[in-house]
Amino acid sequence: MATPVIRLHESDGVVIARATLLPGTELGGGAVATQRIPAGHKAATRDFAVGEPIIRYGQIIGFATAAIASGAHIHTHNCGMGDFAKDYAYGQASQPTEYVNDPATFLGFHRPDGRVATRNYIGILTSVNCSAHVAQVVADCFKPNPITGHDPLADYPNVDGVVALTHKTGCGMTQHEPLAVLRRTLGGYARHVNFSAVIVLGLGCEVNQIGGLMTEQKLAGRLRAMDIQDMGGSRKTVLAGIEFVKEALAEANQVSRAPAPLSELIVALQCGGSDGYSGVSANPALGVASDMVVRNGGTVILSETPETYGAEHLLTRRATREVGEKLVGLMRWWEAYTEREGAEMNANPSPGNKAGGLTTILEKSLGAMAKGGSTDLVDVLRYAEPVTRRGFVFMDTPGYDPVAATGQVAGGANLVCFTTGRGSVFGCKPAPSIKLATNTAMFTRMEDDMDINCGTILDGDETVQQCGARIFDHIVRTASGEKTKSELFDFGSAEFAPWVLGATM
Repeated sequence: MATPVIRLHESDGVVIARATLLPGTELGGGAVATQRIPAGHKAATRDFAVGEPIIRYGQIIGFATAAIASGAHIHTHNCGMGDFAKDYAYGQASQPTEYVNDPATFLGFHRPDGRVATRNYIGILTSVNCSAHVAQVVADCFKPNPITGHDPLADYPNVDGVVALTHKTGCGMTQHEPLAVLRRTLGGYARHVNFSAVIVLGLGCEVNQIGGLMTEQKLAGRLRAMDIQDMGGSRKTVLAGIEFVKEALAEANQVSRAPAPLSELIVALQCGGSDGYSGVSANPALGVASDMVVRNGGTVILSETPETYGAEHLLTRRATREVGEKLVGLMRWWEAYTEREGAEMNANPSPGNKAGGLTTILEKSLGAMAKGGSTDLVDVLRYAEPVTRRGFVFMDTPGYDPVAATGQVAGGANLVCFTTGRGSVFGCKPAPSIKLATNTAMFTRMEDDMDINCGTILDGDETVQQCGARIFDHIVRTASGEKTKSELFDFGSAEFAPWVLGATM
């Protein structure tokens, strides 16, 4: 029978409540709860003096801002941020990856350039928000009618859909960097292996000119481009867009799934709506699955730089000095960025995160990085930069899930694994998104949105390793065509959100 609390490391001065603890509940080591401790929150197992570091995961998650007695609730009222030295120890924990002798395979769509897709979409991108509605009208013409039951794609069983990915920028940009980031993102989607054909729609007078996008991102011959002004208006553009999609459907439907090595799989690792259980169940279990993907030759992308802050010294130990220093450089950029914007790194935990038991960004980061498993960090990338190395890589992104996932998919991710404790609902077309619940109560409450329950770890029904193996199996099945809950609910187009930097004029 599961104990009422979870101790993660022998040096921890806190335990995590499996369920709400009442006063008098034994916490271990002679400590007893002296007050009500909410589920997922921390209870002190010893006394803490003001300014003393508080340890969870065997690492500092904050400092006591008031005297804390054994058995007390530890949270934002008595725990806060503080400065401490980090030993980056570049490469000290590096070890060769142990690849499996008989790598797994999945059923994917083989492209002429040798890449393999997990889905087969036709994409409609926009250069600017001014063309968003026209793009959506074109895509809507190929959606099933819920009233009549008519499905325009019924004769194209190998096509997963026609999706319009629109955004709110593309003009009014004052700096080179914002335009470069947007173009890198759109270029990544235009080249994405899960798109068999792509059309990009513009207005004609925007800053993000389609010609400039195609030249900068070397997209000539890869997509069809149309400007509403040159086409003669919205109606004519819609009709031309429809004709292009009809032509593309016939060719796209000619491909079918065939066995492919797992080395063609690039998995984006995400967490959102995290809680105190995220670093106990779903994230470490996903870390086990990540290791399995890498050891089978595939690639995983950890991101959300602000949610790695305070834990980066654990990743640099698994990287060469060159790669590790890139990661540390990102942290310095984010420190300067938040200071410039009048914010602070510890502003990251959301109200929902805190309600679920997370107190500081240090605690959140230590739990979030568990998604990356234990293999060496082989590369650090800018936002939406193409992934070129297989294995465990890091991409610089904000912590905001839609923006982070958009960058990962632009970089080449053809599948997303998304852990959540509070219950995030999310999709990321053209890549399928698997949702992993950290606790059974939320999984049961939101079963229509969750694919995998990792609360079995908390319930004592499954080990982290067993759950990780189950996640890996689900990844392979999803890559082979099994629909995720978010796909069944048609999530994934509205969540496209390129990172917007700089002022809007």
